[in-house]
Amino acid sequence: MRNGLLIVFILLMALNCPAQTAVPGQPLPPWKEGYLDLHHINTGRGNAAFYIFPDGTTMLFDAGELDPTNPRTLSRRNTPIRPDNSKRPYEWIGQYIQQADPLKEKAIIDYAVISHFHDDHFGGWYAGAPASADGRYVLSGITGIGTLFPISLLVTRDYNYPVPLTTVLQKMAGSSYAKSWDNYQAFIQSRKAKGMLTQFLKAGSRSQFTLRHHAENYPSFYVQNVKSNGDIWTGKDSQTVQHFPPIDTANNKTWPDENALSNVLVIHYGPFSYYTGGDCPGNVFLGDAQWRDVETPVAKAVGEVDVATMDHHGNRDAVNAFQVQTFKSNVWIEQVWTADHPGHETLIRATSPLLYPAKRDLFATNMMQANKDVIGPLVDQSYQSMHGHIVVRVIPGGKEYYIIILDDNQQELHVKKVFGPYASKDATNL
Repeated sequence: MRNGLLIVFILLMALNCPAQTAVPGQPLPPWKEGYLDLHHINTGRGNAAFYIFPDGTTMLFDAGELDPTNPRTLSRRNTPIRPDNSKRPYEWIGQYIQQADPLKEKAIIDYAVISHFHDDHFGGWYAGAPASADGRYVLSGITGIGTLFPISLLVTRDYNYPVPLTTVLQKMAGSSYAKSWDNYQAFIQSRKAKGMLTQFLKAGSRSQFTLRHHAENYPSFYVQNVKSNGDIWTGKDSQTVQHFPPIDTANNKTWPDENALSNVLVIHYGPFSYYTGGDCPGNVFLGDAQWRDVETPVAKAVGEVDVATMDHHGNRDAVNAFQVQTFKSNVWIEQVWTADHPGHETLIRATSPLLYPAKRDLFATNMMQANKDVIGPLVDQSYQSMHGHIVVRVIPGGKEYYIIILDDNQQELHVKKVFGPYASKDATNL
């Protein structure tokens, strides 16, 4: 009898939900034409997000993989690998993509975007990483993903700014970071020979990332490039301004750090808007230059959004007060891999009704017990979900969306919880 009632309950849930929304305990319904799916993949080893646009065009935003030989990675400061250690992070990302992608085993990544060059966003070299088939590089993060799937176009920041990254690395010869960069360059040369294209992200552009299949069916969809390096969109047409002061190439104290150089995108679909900005900082610590705050000029250009990923995983130097009160986001997504995510002050800002009174829901991929122990009850009070892959599923036209939490302890994409529907804002001012 109880099983019969459970079946009836599940059927009623399904009947009351629009097509393609999910039911807890069931597999994630596959993407269908007209929907926008934004998957935030939790491996416990860095950021990775996979987007399926309304016509089936795909984008990978970051593919992080921390060095497992670094003592910190396996310490209690960091999250465990998900779902388990039977595969490497790039393999878990690849398996997720293959399950979510409309083409499954024939999946092609139309666009891969790297927000900036830190290993938790693009993958780092480490001893013991498997070698590529041609032996020219090892597989970690994006270099691993690029061997599992064809990548049509790989887009990064211009790494000749503020000075060529090779110049910076000359003083770091032999370091794991220098080896990571050499490994990445070897990957680029190898994959270019097989047809992969590369570009630097063009701040202010709405045409660098376009729908590749049926763009004419979705005129309200576009990707707004907001920032790359210090070049920040003004919010008008494709105009940009240079945020950073002139660089003294002989004085590295005048150079912005890698986080501040992060690429920023906003995805629009009708009235729906979604922000992602790598590790952009917004809070200036003692001794830092004021221009290290890149969140404020970005927020001025972007305006309100429906869903925002937390910059720098919600670390203490990010998600500043101006950004919070400007975005007025209904949903905040935090991609967590260490006890630094979130900072206590960041969580206070993100949830403060003094910055905007409207209700907002927070979701984290991998909250650590250490955060609960240090921050206290505010963690449990703030988050709707603290563990699992996070999927934003936007219904055709963009007027409503759901947040779907998937079980990251399983290899298959099974639903844990469903939140929504959320009504998208009127985005005519964006």
